[in-house]
Amino acid sequence: MKILKEIWSFKRMLFLLAPVFAALFILYPGILDKDKPVIAYMAGVAILMAIWWMTEILPLGVTALIPVALFPILGIMNGKAVSEVYFNHLIFLFIGGFLIALAMEKWHLHRRIALRLLLWIGLSPARILIGFMLTTAFLSMWISNTATTMMMVPILLSIVAKMEEIKGKQNVQQMEKGLLLGIAYAASIGGIATLIGTPPNLSFTRIFKIYFPQAPDISFAQWLFFAFPLSVLLLVLAFLYLYATFFRKGNTSFNVGKEVIDKEFRLLGTMQYEERWILFLFVSLAFLWLFRRPIHIGDFTIPGWSQLFAHPKWITDGNIAIFIGVLLFIIPAKNREKSKYLMDWRTAERIPWNIILLFGGGFALAAGFKESGLSAFIGESLTGLKDIPPIFILLIIVTTITFLTELTSNTATVETFLPILAALAVAIQINPLFLMVPATIAASFAFMLPVATPPNAIVFGSKRLNIQDMVKSGFWLNLIGIAVLTLVAYFYMTWVFDIDLNQLPDWVQ
Repeated sequence: MKILKEIWSFKRMLFLLAPVFAALFILYPGILDKDKPVIAYMAGVAILMAIWWMTEILPLGVTALIPVALFPILGIMNGKAVSEVYFNHLIFLFIGGFLIALAMEKWHLHRRIALRLLLWIGLSPARILIGFMLTTAFLSMWISNTATTMMMVPILLSIVAKMEEIKGKQNVQQMEKGLLLGIAYAASIGGIATLIGTPPNLSFTRIFKIYFPQAPDISFAQWLFFAFPLSVLLLVLAFLYLYATFFRKGNTSFNVGKEVIDKEFRLLGTMQYEERWILFLFVSLAFLWLFRRPIHIGDFTIPGWSQLFAHPKWITDGNIAIFIGVLLFIIPAKNREKSKYLMDWRTAERIPWNIILLFGGGFALAAGFKESGLSAFIGESLTGLKDIPPIFILLIIVTTITFLTELTSNTATVETFLPILAALAVAIQINPLFLMVPATIAASFAFMLPVATPPNAIVFGSKRLNIQDMVKSGFWLNLIGIAVLTLVAYFYMTWVFDIDLNQLPDWVQ
């Protein structure tokens, strides 16, 4: 408690000092560029938002609204223009994806999927760990990693309780820690695999488009083609690390776990009409996302279904998500006592609107960086990095963001740093994707502290872990993540996104 109080006091001090730091740039604009004071004004607003996002004393969504209030007053952006930045097709992608996730939760389909996967995999200690990690990672690719973790932890604790009855609490304590950490890590690792898996991924696609409007869209399939193998590799390494650290040779079988899960599964009964419909819509949504645009594999091309329409480029992943989301409100349910349709507005109100505002604030911040000239100013200041080998620049960026996001919101971190990295890439004449994509993924590599991510906080809240357990394991996993991401980005991502490290692409302007 003493440590938490000290952290809170430090955060409150930063929160109160943030307006002072911002005011220095606004009152003395010549500090950066005498001929263009708006650069300093933008720096002041960025500092204020970055610090307030880091402290999280104000709700993140409230801080995200600062550009609407200050940009027009300071002459950074027109009030109408900055307001329009807050809503776009990526916001609809998030809303549509969350509607299908809420429908799965409403009719307990997500629980059926989780329990079925665990039964398929088996329940020896190694398989229990694999089962929980694979199930958590898979669900986190599609629904909120917070919701996934909240669902998986009670299932795990019920199994552990039975293990303790037979083997004794002391004999399963270490394994219990490994399983809890496995769920938290898998939730974060699974989220990086898809564009909708975690908020930073969506933030990247929009900020990238703000800075490079001529660049080709990053499709759901293209992101999956790069990030899914990375996610699988990290999941395997996390499993090996946790198994070697927390599991003992003496704990070789706990068949009682299967009985618990089988009982939980049987209580769900047969798959209901509503579950079948939602499963169909969920699979359809994934299919439509994956095959919207042509997929090129060497000389072979899988045609995209959007080519069937007159204007294929007008169709986005957000349009598809909303189309499926609307169907949820149209298709009637048989269980009328619970709901008239597959989805109702009372359930839909659980969409995290604060995160949507956070997205908007990040997009506005990115637009302000560009319009004010602050990005170009920062980029020109960092041209000296041009002589450093690209892989070392990448390593520095990934390491910095990985450890910074332990103390800050991962979405806020991405939305603060991506505009800077976009300008840096142009300044040192390197493809912006080479810096921006790994930075986005690194923001999900917060494995050390309970406050770093909601999954970490949830497993810590079980009171079966202490901070030392999390810091020690998370630190080493952070290092593993940094090394793997750097190497995979340098050798594999450059091929997936067709990145030439020796020249800027034509769409950079």
